[in-house]
Amino acid sequence: MNLDIEKYKKVRMAQAQGARTIEELKEKSDIVIENNEELKEIETLLQNVCKCKNVSVKEVVNAVKNGADTVEKVSESTGAGTVCGRCKSIIANIVENKR
Repeated sequence: MNLDIEKYKKVRMAQAQGARTIEELKEKSDIVIENNEELKEIETLLQNVCKCKNVSVKEVVNAVKNGADTVEKVSESTGAGTVCGRCKSIIANIVENKR
């Protein structure tokens, strides 16, 4: 990944606040996307919840739709949040908002 660590943090923080698209990311942060390469990296990052276990937003949403109503249940079902735990706030937002 070539994305600057500060931009990475901004994306993750915005995800924890519910950002799932570039438009929502821009609403929830002051991020400046410099070029198409950065845009593609950020779009890929927005589709991913857990980098350690490579778990997508779609997988977490499906787990929630199938009854995982806590971060712990999502983690059991998908593996997300079981290594470093930094994605737990994103998982919690998905559980809370079911999206």
